[in-house]
Amino acid sequence: MTNSTLIKAIQQRILVLDGAMGTMIQRHQLDESDFRDGFFDNHTKPLKGNNDLLSITRPQIIKDIHRAYLMAGADIIETNTFSGTTIAQADYDLQDAVYQINYQGAKIAKEVANEFTDKPRFVAGSIGPTNRTASISPDVNDPGFRAIDFDSLVMAYSQQIGALIDGGVDILLIETVFDTLNAKAALYACEVVFDQRKQKLPIMVSGTITDQSGRTLTGQTTEAFLISLSHMPLLSIGLNCALGASLMRPYLQVLNQKAPFAVSAHPNAGLPNEFGLYDESPEQMAAQIEQFLQEGLVNVIGGCCGTTPEHIAAIADVAAKYSPRKWNP
Repeated sequence: MTNSTLIKAIQQRILVLDGAMGTMIQRHQLDESDFRDGFFDNHTKPLKGNNDLLSITRPQIIKDIHRAYLMAGADIIETNTFSGTTIAQADYDLQDAVYQINYQGAKIAKEVANEFTDKPRFVAGSIGPTNRTASISPDVNDPGFRAIDFDSLVMAYSQQIGALIDGGVDILLIETVFDTLNAKAALYACEVVFDQRKQKLPIMVSGTITDQSGRTLTGQTTEAFLISLSHMPLLSIGLNCALGASLMRPYLQVLNQKAPFAVSAHPNAGLPNEFGLYDESPEQMAAQIEQFLQEGLVNVIGGCCGTTPEHIAAIADVAAKYSPRKWNP
């Protein structure tokens, strides 16, 4: 899929992003063997919960999830690679599996996307924030300490990005950004890889407002987050996770007013209950998102934690009624 096809599509209509991968995986009630079978049988550390491995060990499950979101109306599906860096995989001693995690995650998503020919469908390589922050010390007794440095982040992100491109992604999605310095490392890694390969892909960035203070974990307001990244020629900037749709709206209004890029949003299905579950129904979520669309706030809309193909179908139905936010790419 060419960049021009994507640009044309995002100017013509509101594009629908898929929903939560983890929520759908949980429905399968997988055990340790599902994360090992045939590939990591002799690995010494427990692997259950390392969902990115399922693109290798249980690819049919991941394909079925992608297919369900595409059938629900998603224009863009995300690869199952949110934790696909050597930094995140170090918790499982699986740094050596990073290339295959990302390559297979991209490959199977692209295979499923190519099954749908009714309209252009796109695959976004999901690049998570890692489990390290470059801006904040994890040790309250040593505020100058950092668990990771910029160069290490760039190296890890470069490995992930290269594998995602090899697997065939159309877009790179740097998402759930809680530390803008981490995001800057990911963006710099994109430039490094693009220069090496003499090719470029569209880049989406999505930050997360951690609570109702309206700031990221590292203390930035939405406008500060935008300004910090505006030097890059992004396809879109947006928000995902942490908040439900109704609580996200004022921060999307800021992006709508200030962003020189397309604006995206993929909120959670409300806030988690006391059991950590998300109770907001597809109809409730779609009704809240309709306010975004009536105000012309977004170009890309989808779902994060707790959302399912049913949520995405309801969102897609509403999105089809409205025009995208106006902006000049």
